[in-house]
Amino acid sequence: MSDLSVKICGVEFSNPLIAASGTFGFGREFAEFYPLSTLGGVSCKGITLAPRDGNPAPRIAETEGGILNAVGLQNPGVDHFIEHDLDWLKAQNTRVIANIAGNTQEDYCAMAEKLSDTAVDFIELNISCPNVKSGGVQFGTSCESVAAITSAVKKYSKKPLMVKLSPNVTDIAEIAKSAEFSGADVISMINTLTGMRIDINSRRPIIRNNTGGLSGPAVFPVAVRMVWQVYNAVNIPIVGMGGISKWQDAVEMLIAGASALQIGTVLFNDPYAPVKINEGVSRFMDENGIKSLSELTGTVKAW
Repeated sequence: MSDLSVKICGVEFSNPLIAASGTFGFGREFAEFYPLSTLGGVSCKGITLAPRDGNPAPRIAETEGGILNAVGLQNPGVDHFIEHDLDWLKAQNTRVIANIAGNTQEDYCAMAEKLSDTAVDFIELNISCPNVKSGGVQFGTSCESVAAITSAVKKYSKKPLMVKLSPNVTDIAEIAKSAEFSGADVISMINTLTGMRIDINSRRPIIRNNTGGLSGPAVFPVAVRMVWQVYNAVNIPIVGMGGISKWQDAVEMLIAGASALQIGTVLFNDPYAPVKINEGVSRFMDENGIKSLSELTGTVKAW
């Protein structure tokens, strides 16, 4: 039988599938479908220093090949997560990744410090957030800002630091190299692509925020390309995501350079997707004599 386990930064995952942040909440609802140990890990809903109500509705809408969302990081805050959700999650026998988001460097550092003394396995740095001290420009859109936020948070994080990259940049490989140089232990990618749809009758955008993050199968080719580029630019592991919806996608993303995977949008229409994807990947490995996932990672034969 093929071995689906993967070790990242010394932390072993039973399989490569991690529920992506923002699509799985804190896991309680999905635990009604199957044990969360079915997953290699859970990247929790994005957490901020203080509770947030998020953006006004409508803030999520279906579009061809995916969804647009501008939920606005609605969450109960880091202290509530630690006090009410973390112990339950750890009891589910899966790895727990705390995804943190903020509008200032101080926010990120404060959360990393709080979470470092808890049982989370990784801290995932969401750098697709507007830096209010820099005119609202996202932390993740330049090498300089990525380096600054990564190095700052690394000083406060006792946990392995996973930096989640935005695809809305000119050169994703250079951004990834800046994160690696500044202390990132792992890269996760890609976050959503900025998109927009307009109601032709009202002439208003279909979501209240005007623009939103596009996720789902439509972004998969972009994600594969970017994972491949970054794999060839850095020496740290990559957790690949972006439109993975079936086992063939998972295998393709691994071949492009991912060591593990996050799945998100597919969970909205098929909560059993992780079970099906794991079964498919395992079957593919058995049929091709592949004993471990590392034999797949980064094996693309580029022309």
